[in-house]
Amino acid sequence: MIVLLATFGVCIVSALIPLVNAEAYLVAVAASTDNVNLWLVCSVAAVGQMVGKVIWYEAGRRSMDWSWIRKRMARPKRQRQLTLWQERVQGRPFFSAVVVFASAFVGIPPFAVMSVLAGQLKMSFPVFLVTGLVGRALRFGLIVQGISMIHFG
Repeated sequence: MIVLLATFGVCIVSALIPLVNAEAYLVAVAASTDNVNLWLVCSVAAVGQMVGKVIWYEAGRRSMDWSWIRKRMARPKRQRQLTLWQERVQGRPFFSAVVVFASAFVGIPPFAVMSVLAGQLKMSFPVFLVTGLVGRALRFGLIVQGISMIHFG
């Protein structure tokens, strides 16, 4: 139980502060414990990450109300770009899901950045949450599975 709580906490922090590496933590857990369900640990890690990413999503969503962002977005070119991307994201939930999943699973573009952009573009929150959670869980699961195969032979 301690491992799960620690994983949850570390992964929230790692979602907010990119210098704290969730993958390194999970590798250490996988290499040092043998009586823990690693898929459960990865699932808890993904939930912790999404708690942090939801904070970034909300920051992105609310950032459009900040005066210095409004000033930057007041230019016609930026307004057109924002409108274009909002239409792409809001009108295409499958496109949004693929981009968020790729970011969560592969890390390109970085998931913290994608979380802020998803909020700014007013991406569907359920699409963001579900695809991010699945992408992160699979990412963590594959990393931990690989370490387990090396460690436990």
